[in-house]
Amino acid sequence: MNEMQHNELVFTKSVLGRNIKQQVFFSLFRGAAGINALALLIVVYFLVKNGWTAISWDFLTEAPRDSMTKGGILPCIVGTAYLSIGALAISMPLGIGSAVYLNEYARQGLIVRLIRFAINNLAGVPSVVFGLFGLAFFVTWMNLEVSILSGALTLGFLSLPVVIGASEEALRAVPDTYREASLGLGSTKWQTISRVVLPAAFPSMITGGILSLSRAAGETAAIMFTAAVYFNKQLPDSIFDPVMALPYHIYVLATAGTNIEQTRHLQYGTALVLIALVLGMNLLAIVYRARLRRKV
Repeated sequence: MNEMQHNELVFTKSVLGRNIKQQVFFSLFRGAAGINALALLIVVYFLVKNGWTAISWDFLTEAPRDSMTKGGILPCIVGTAYLSIGALAISMPLGIGSAVYLNEYARQGLIVRLIRFAINNLAGVPSVVFGLFGLAFFVTWMNLEVSILSGALTLGFLSLPVVIGASEEALRAVPDTYREASLGLGSTKWQTISRVVLPAAFPSMITGGILSLSRAAGETAAIMFTAAVYFNKQLPDSIFDPVMALPYHIYVLATAGTNIEQTRHLQYGTALVLIALVLGMNLLAIVYRARLRRKV
């Protein structure tokens, strides 16, 4: 075997080895995605199977009654929507502003690395810690009391790391040629960021908003100290009123209800409505993101 044939054989073995590795890793990735999808389907099937009997027009439009063993969950739905939208309204401007500063203005160095390290650590803080922080700072020190505003502020700060991370990634994905072309035409740095970079990155930033919206809607520990109450059949009149919320209502029915077994179907029905509400808000955000991408 001459040297050329030997080199071709080595090259062929190398290509085959890479292809086999690629197929193995692709199979692992497909398996991981399949397991996640299967887990989601099992959870949804379990909730639908056990909770569909509770779903009715009265269940969705009435307040709880008879020690929450009957009636509906309308105050919980409204409260969860208020808290989620309020958290999004707080986390998105602060998160995008922080990402713009870190990516576009701050001089990259030790301080910026420490800030990013702190943000990453903040993402791993348990939600109950945010709840205690909200209780001490917003409810007690700022005297906002247990209210929608206190809960939305707490959930907004809880969601900030997700929004900042997604916004930074979106800004990095904008080609530098966009910035250079805008600056070359005489635009200021702020004009370049506000009129070129942000419009190009904003559709991807919506991803962070979607993730933060989902997390805020499903949090229990963060709102049980700051916004949620055990029972309140009245809908809130202002942002300074306390509310019922779907995740806290599920917790109450499952652990502190007057008749836990009697309300078992209500627990599953409430969980099913919570998933549907989160899915609906996510779909609206996804549709809005798709429309923005078509305009860019």
